[in-house]
Amino acid sequence: MAEVKREVFGHMPPEEGGGEVEKFVLQSGSVRVEILSLGCIIAALETKGRDGQFADVVLGFDTLEGYTRKHPFFGAVVGRVANRIAKGRFTVDGKEYQLFLNNGPNSLHGGAKGFDKVLWSPQVLPNGVCFFRISPDSEEGYPGELKVWVTYTLNGSELAINYRAQTSKTTPVNLTNHAYFNLAGQGSPDIYDHEISIEADSYLPVDDTKIPTGEVAAVQGTGFDLRQPVQLGKHLKKFHLEGFDHNFCLPPGRARRLVARAHHPPTGRTMEVHTTQPGLQFYTGNNLDGSLKGKGAAVYPKHSAFCLETQNWPDAVNKPHFPSTLLLPGEEYDHTTWLCFSTA
Repeated sequence: MAEVKREVFGHMPPEEGGGEVEKFVLQSGSVRVEILSLGCIIAALETKGRDGQFADVVLGFDTLEGYTRKHPFFGAVVGRVANRIAKGRFTVDGKEYQLFLNNGPNSLHGGAKGFDKVLWSPQVLPNGVCFFRISPDSEEGYPGELKVWVTYTLNGSELAINYRAQTSKTTPVNLTNHAYFNLAGQGSPDIYDHEISIEADSYLPVDDTKIPTGEVAAVQGTGFDLRQPVQLGKHLKKFHLEGFDHNFCLPPGRARRLVARAHHPPTGRTMEVHTTQPGLQFYTGNNLDGSLKGKGAAVYPKHSAFCLETQNWPDAVNKPHFPSTLLLPGEEYDHTTWLCFSTA
């Protein structure tokens, strides 16, 4: 059984509405996780290497101030809709909705003030913490009042993240966590020596604004074939790739299944991702540029972390042949992702 502690992490600035930000520490014999009530942010995740030493493997900041400034969603739960919506526009029940554009011509991760930038109400559980908030009707342009629960539980070396939501009007919902991982330890310069595999036979090609073209393309014979482990640095070079920022289409079904694995041979750290979601956004920190000072004064250059964001497919609300992101009144959105840590 994990131990759970809570403490004050800081106070939101008055211009952000004030309010106390708490930190919840979940600890087992092999994993230690720190989670904030601001944005349900995973602020630290420590796991053992082959030498028995703990290292923090997620990017972030030492103080609240870092998280209240602009940053690339380090560790946060993003929503109401994770990923991109083309032109920030969609139609539901014959009515067109326009969202804030915060990623070129598109809306990204919920808009100007998404779920990552708000305080959630916490409830401590025996082996975790449940965060709750109500997203008001028309928040960031989305229809319907949305009740949302995000629950983190730690069992041994397994961190489970469960997302639940209920709506008063039909609305798109797509929730994920945006933790940036480096299994060598946060602050390590790159992820080129990591081995990555993703259990996906197809992926979504994108246009130059990162919106899926609508094609569902086979990975066979391409640089997107990660069904067998590849060493990331060599693989990017071999296929002349700038990095990944793409949705991988997972085997259909609502059951838990293993969808990705990251392994760092020098330390032996391994992370497996299991989920009930239909998609996985693999992102290699292409937009990190060393300008942010992170924990322990570390800088985070390009390709110094990766994200494995379990979610629905991007822009699905505008593509009827994609799995639907629409949640209807009376239905419940309910998805779980499991992160399993080990050394090998």
